Amino acid sequence: MMTNSRMKNNGSFVFIKDARFHAFHGVMAQEQKVGSDFLVSLRLGYDISKAMQTDKVSDTLNYADVYQLIKIEMQKPSALLEHVAGRIARTIFKQYPEVESIDLTLTKQNPPMGANCQGAGVELHLINDKTNV
Repeated sequence: MMTNSRMKNNGSFVFIKDARFHAFHGVMAQEQKVGSDFLVSLRLGYDISKAMQTDKVSDTLNYADVYQLIKIEMQKPSALLEHVAGRIARTIFKQYPEVESIDLTLTKQNPPMGANCQGAGVELHLINDKTNV
């Protein structure tokens, strides 16, 4: 989509970086009982050209609304982070079919694995294949 005669949108994204949650995901019983701290970051491929012109939130993807979807999915306990990340992605694609892609990182801070690290988790890089309904 052309934004004006000198500027062409060659890709645009809406993102949320390191949203923090305390949730009850994990394989071990203690993780499901006590919970852990998690970070969720995502980058959504979305054409923001119209909002660049109009300055109206209704012409873009409202990241506050996307955050609420993430929050709901993070509140549902799961054994695997892969499952949680997949649920988040499916929910976003279902709610916002115009989202072209999702890059999502779900990090468990201080995972119980005997390692001194900032976190461990999963990353997803997904394309919204609208032909697979």
